[in-house]
This record gives sequence, structure tokens and C-alpha cells, in this order.
Amino acid sequence: MSANVATQDPRTATRALKRGLLCRCPACGDGSLFARYLKVADQCTNCGEELHHHRADDFPPYLTIFIVGHLFVPLALMVEVAYLWPTWLHLLVWCPLTIVLTLLLLPPLKGGVVGLQWAHRMHGFGGGAK
Repeated sequence: MSANVATQDPRTATRALKRGLLCRCPACGDGSLFARYLKVADQCTNCGEELHHHRADDFPPYLTIFIVGHLFVPLALMVEVAYLWPTWLHLLVWCPLTIVLTLLLLPPLKGGVVGLQWAHRMHGFGGGAK
């Protein structure tokens, strides 16, 4: 693909969100969205779409904290009420699980935010083009 995919297809938010959550380019769905763990690539290696415009900022970590907190706090409370674990066991179980889930969720959530920004033409993603 040599032409910019964004000029050929309409930008649907659901498709861009899905591609972002899969850490793929929101325009073509084939190229990688990230150059490193959380570093968004300057442009897609497949279609050439510029991705450096994103302004995800603090929203992906906020979403991650929201999701992980709503999963693990009720679970920890239910385990405490049902089994009366000692504090050291709670720390041994919940801290690693929280860290692992947080690290697993951050890239897809950041990709989803970037995908939505791309679909809605925010922050330089073609805002004045259409």
C-alpha cells in the first residue's frame, strides 16, 4: 500500500479501537502501533500513516488503574472475608498479580486511546482534512 489508507476508508471508531487494542496501526490494522513497549511509532511501517500526533498522556494509566482496581479490590476483600489470610499472604498474592495485569493492560489500552484519537481526527490526525 503506497497511498495513505486514511484517505481511502472512512475512520470508524470501533474498527480503530479494535486495532488499537490489538496494538496495530489504526489505519491499516497490519503495522505495529508501538516501536517499543509504550513508545508509539512515528509512523506505520506498513501504510506510512503518521502516528506521532497522539496525545494519550495519562488516560491509559487511569484506565488501567480503574480496571485493575475494580478487579482486585473486590477479590481481595472476598478472599479476606472467606479465608482470613494473613497480611503477608495477601501481599504475596495480590502485589505480583496487580503488577503483571497492569503491565499487560497498559499497551492495549494506550493503543485503544491512540486508535480513538485517530478515528476522531484529534491532535493532528487529519483534523482539518475532512
